[in-house]
Amino acid sequence: MLLTLAGQRQMFVQQAFELAELFGLETRNKYRICDQNGRDLLYAAEQQKGLLGFLGRQVFGHWRSFEIHFFDNTRQTVMRGVHPFRWFFQCLELHSRDGRLIGTIERQFSILTKTFHVIDAQGRVVLEVSSPFWRVWTFPFMRGANEHARVAKKWSGLASELFTDRDSFLVEYLDPGLTEDERALVLAAAICIDLMYFEVKGEGGVINLFRN
Repeated sequence: MLLTLAGQRQMFVQQAFELAELFGLETRNKYRICDQNGRDLLYAAEQQKGLLGFLGRQVFGHWRSFEIHFFDNTRQTVMRGVHPFRWFFQCLELHSRDGRLIGTIERQFSILTKTFHVIDAQGRVVLEVSSPFWRVWTFPFMRGANEHARVAKKWSGLASELFTDRDSFLVEYLDPGLTEDERALVLAAAICIDLMYFEVKGEGGVINLFRN
């Protein structure tokens, strides 16, 4: 990556608001990523454009295939997330600017929890996430019995929560020993969490806060 994440303790991922979401239409997902002082560090944006991309968002939601590109302040791509089409066990494959596989965020089977694994480039599970139904907005990244990172959705106001996809997430790196790749995967996981669990609110209102 062109930007190191090693010095970051907290980061905020804020989704851009699109007027069409007020009418129940899904638009390209775009995010601003800043540090704890509000300084812009990265931007992320879904790349599927045109009529087919629009129709795919409306019909298939978070099951669709798409790419999310991460850019620095000079608009250079620093990494790329690839989400293949899947009905079950959705995943996001994260690649560096030069095409190297960084790792994968993969949803796991569960009934009462939101569960997924963070897998490194060698196929090893390096972090596990299991968010119980009574903590629907908090996602702890565990290694064994220890929490190494956390992603938490922040309240963005009643109107935003009911009628739009304008979500905001706090990413916390609790373990200073996390590798650069692990930090990148946790950051990408925040966007993956948004797409899998908090997308599509225009028609469903508050019910969508507790779906999946």
